[in-house]
Amino acid sequence: MSASYENEKAQDQASLDRPSSAEKGVMNEYAVADEKYHFDAADLDRVQRKLRQRHVQMIAIAGTLGTGLFLGSGHALAGAGPAGALIAYALVGTVAYSSLCAVGEMTSHAPISGTFPHFAARWVDPALGFATGWNYFYTNLMAFPVEITAAAILVTYWDPNPHHAAIYTAIVAVLVCVINIFGVRWFGESEFVFSCIKLALITGLILVGIIIDLGGGPNHQRVGFRYWKNPGAFARAGLVHGNETTDKFLGFLSVIVQAAFSFQGMELVAVAASETSSPRRNIAKAVRRVFYRIVIFYILGVLVTGMLVPYNDTDLLQATGNAAQSPYVIAMTRAGIKTLPSIVNAAIFTSAFSAGNSFLFCASRVLYGLSLRGQAPKFFTYCTKGGLPIYSVLFCSLFGLLSFMNISNGGATVFNWLVNLTATGGFFSWLSINFTYIFFYRGFKAQGLDRKKLVYHSSLQPYLAYWGIFWNALFILINGFAVFWGFTASGFLTSYINIPIFVGLYLFWKIWKRTKVWKPSEMDFVTGIPSLEETEEELIPPTTIWGKIGAVLF
Repeated sequence: MSASYENEKAQDQASLDRPSSAEKGVMNEYAVADEKYHFDAADLDRVQRKLRQRHVQMIAIAGTLGTGLFLGSGHALAGAGPAGALIAYALVGTVAYSSLCAVGEMTSHAPISGTFPHFAARWVDPALGFATGWNYFYTNLMAFPVEITAAAILVTYWDPNPHHAAIYTAIVAVLVCVINIFGVRWFGESEFVFSCIKLALITGLILVGIIIDLGGGPNHQRVGFRYWKNPGAFARAGLVHGNETTDKFLGFLSVIVQAAFSFQGMELVAVAASETSSPRRNIAKAVRRVFYRIVIFYILGVLVTGMLVPYNDTDLLQATGNAAQSPYVIAMTRAGIKTLPSIVNAAIFTSAFSAGNSFLFCASRVLYGLSLRGQAPKFFTYCTKGGLPIYSVLFCSLFGLLSFMNISNGGATVFNWLVNLTATGGFFSWLSINFTYIFFYRGFKAQGLDRKKLVYHSSLQPYLAYWGIFWNALFILINGFAVFWGFTASGFLTSYINIPIFVGLYLFWKIWKRTKVWKPSEMDFVTGIPSLEETEEELIPPTTIWGKIGAVLF
């Protein structure tokens, strides 16, 4: 960590607090685009680039490692079996990677506020940008209280008293809000620490899992791949009783959504681009490393999970919400390890806290970007002198109160229903990212611009984007397929109502503003986009051994 601080000290304080090029010459409190003077809203962006390289790299490396992997992998194992879960996570991993490559390349060209919703409005259709932005906003907004609830539930591992739930919920909610209110630098520092903990946790769990599997636990029982043989590599969904193969395939499909939740959030580095120092260089570095992160942490983690516990284990089917349901903790307990489970629960708690922190950050910055370009109330563009969109942060923080609904049974039912409404929100965001990239690619080509001159570009494009479009569209359609085997109106609505909501948002803005789809020759790749010289600081090569190690890690 000291190496990264050395590099930061090498940058002078003026550079640290330097506004983005979009801020120059604009000192009004409210950012209002005035067509009469041909102002572009991007020129009025007042956030500041305070996230350093180590912040961005650690957010990118461990930003999506959360309860979806540590606890959700148990549900995936129970639903599809070890092979089914592994295939599901691998497939969704390729789709997540396609989306990150697409948004990474577009951000490399335009590291500005509003991120991919603004890209959709700028290069596809303003109506698509409106729908994408509001979809991503309310998806993150609802995920924020969900993670607060998850963190509070994790405390019950040590204190099962239900009367204390409100106290733990309040403490977590207040701390998350305070970190975001203090500004992006505090957010970056907190995420850096949490990411270090999460990396240590997943690395330790994989190593401990391998040791237990090979017979290195206190009971010295070697497990190997016995659970792949008995009860088997694939689990049945229990929907089709006559055809075992079909039922196992449905079990695999049921886990895809669970796997997607574990990966969602990778786009956070792009959302933070307007507040990142040297955004093009740092985001390019983060995107290039994500493939290895997926392989090492997700794929290897799920593989080890499937080797430790059989998919029909009764403890695996429990929904405690804390470490007791983690397949790693179950395996440790069976192997006779008594101390580590409590440590694992503490680390998962910080993971849930970190996720809530990130979702609040994302929701507030997307709302700020929408407001900046006239697609949300303009007072949300207000920034403090330190570059914090304070009204956006405060408004989004209020939704943390929804987490208290889980304290009562009736409120929990309503809360879960609201959460399910946003279940496919992440798929729509990934779909929009890849769809926007196709237009971006066509526009660059039509206007004679060279993608290869960007700080980051993917040699696999545009094929990766088409891959992402196909699978995300399919994921949206199969999200609630199980409801057709036991149809209920509420189940159907919570699974598929996000489709008419997204379409409704698009048509609302399309009709009201009479927007049009941009032709490749009409796309604006210039206005309000800072040059390399305006965003990228001089790269100072490390001179010490610790500095060189830090450069590799961060």
